[in-house]
Amino acid sequence: MARRDSPPASPSPSSDDDEEEDRRSLVPQNDSADVAKPFPRRRLSYPAFEISGDLPARVGRRLWSSKHYLLAVSLPLLLVLLFFSFDLGRLFRGVSVIPVASSSSLSVAGDRMREAELHALYLLKNQQSELLRLWNLTLSAATATANAGSFPSPPSLAPNSTSSPNSTTSRKVDRPNAPIPASTMDEFRSSLIRQIKLNKQIQGALLSSHRLANLSSEVLDENGGFDVSGPSAGVCRKVDRPADRRTIEWKPKKDRFLFAICLSGQMSNHLICLEKHMFFAALLDRILVLPSSKVDYQYDRVLDINHINECFGRKVVISFEEFAEMKKNKMRINKFICYIASPPCFLDEDHTKRLKNLGLSLGKIEAVWPEDAKLKTQKKRVVGDIMPKFSSNDEVIAIGDMFYADVEEEWVMQPGGPLAHKCKTVIQPSRLIYLTAQRFVQTFLGSNFIALHFRRHGFLKFCNVKKESCFFPIPQAAECILQAVEKADAPVIYLSTDAAESETNLLQSLVVLNDKQVPLVKRPGHNSAEKWDALLYRNRLGGDNQVEAMLDKTICALSTVFIGSSG
Repeated sequence: MARRDSPPASPSPSSDDDEEEDRRSLVPQNDSADVAKPFPRRRLSYPAFEISGDLPARVGRRLWSSKHYLLAVSLPLLLVLLFFSFDLGRLFRGVSVIPVASSSSLSVAGDRMREAELHALYLLKNQQSELLRLWNLTLSAATATANAGSFPSPPSLAPNSTSSPNSTTSRKVDRPNAPIPASTMDEFRSSLIRQIKLNKQIQGALLSSHRLANLSSEVLDENGGFDVSGPSAGVCRKVDRPADRRTIEWKPKKDRFLFAICLSGQMSNHLICLEKHMFFAALLDRILVLPSSKVDYQYDRVLDINHINECFGRKVVISFEEFAEMKKNKMRINKFICYIASPPCFLDEDHTKRLKNLGLSLGKIEAVWPEDAKLKTQKKRVVGDIMPKFSSNDEVIAIGDMFYADVEEEWVMQPGGPLAHKCKTVIQPSRLIYLTAQRFVQTFLGSNFIALHFRRHGFLKFCNVKKESCFFPIPQAAECILQAVEKADAPVIYLSTDAAESETNLLQSLVVLNDKQVPLVKRPGHNSAEKWDALLYRNRLGGDNQVEAMLDKTICALSTVFIGSSG
């Protein structure tokens, strides 16, 4: 207790009783050294201690004279006896010990616990919704199969049902031998992984307020070693070329050519069209002639043509300029054998004029299967259908736009493609575009990123004519993106889009995982202070729309996970 200095006494006489009372009311000061020591700043609820010789006797009389005091003393003794008699300690084993703290610390801890429990309830609600969705999916699949006659639907779980398991008929049911579709299995596995992650979040939320500072979460998590993003989960995995890949050799005759025509859509559509042309050229033993830049993209500006020829060990592709040099002033397409019937070869009057303006003379344009003009969707074709119709001894033939051609899809679209070659990838961007893409990734993204092709401009009209629209509202798109982010465990997303800023801003505000925004990175405009795109501008390729389109595709191809626009 701090020392109090009393004011100087007045010169009035004092009795011995008053002096004795003053001595009893003050703490004795016997040593000057004790005065110099700091006293604790603890305040007492009463001004002074009362020290008296008969104090223990008075306390004893009051304690034993009251039944309440007696009960207060005997109850702890009784609890101790019960503890050792029934080994109640087992009930408290495994409970984390929280150190005793001040009242303010306990209040903060209580608030944290309540907040953690509320968050856990929210996560549990989400998990319940997802599990119900899975249950409904299984019911739908079972009902659909039952309607097809494969096996009966599961028994009704209605509370008023009076049927019993023993009331079934003795009819024999044949189980289907067909395997479960891969898409169904992927969806099922994806949902399971989401539940595993959600369950782990719930455990972390519940334990967050009970965990000691020096106790890691792995100690409290029995399944801490299970990594849902690892290879055992089997999601977002890279696809290698299959060992039993079906291929054909491309060994063209030096004087036989297939003239490529690709008109529909943008860069991606044109590249798919070129791939199918390469497949036909290999089947027909012809060299593929790339289109002129006056009709199509300038392919030698965006693609590595030499790389394609090196992959096959021979010249299989030439540019239009090289073809024109070989033929001088005698360029002619001897025969138009149109795969697409309506319009024939997918050529309109404008594109026909452009071809003629190149100095090309055109043969008669005819559809191989004119009856296909009445069909709404293309009929599937195989090599056995193609060879009799397209085999020709003419020097130069054309088969028209092939983007919509449905020919040997599994063979053509398999990883590595349908042609035998020695490269990992046949069609690659030009070296300058490839190096620029690498520099952009090194500057802005890092090695682990997701690429998102988010097409919006003009896509609304295109999608709404479909039976099921492929144009998603921004919140729904954000939900799909977050599912991929969870699987890939990538910290950043590259956004390849033509969307307005208002849409991308809303999308960015909704792409939030674990209370943290996942950055959406768009390719910025040219800035001379930045060096990542210096190669393009030094070689006068910067600002070219077709070059920028290929640059976007190349950056996307370098990502860990790619999300494409549906449809």
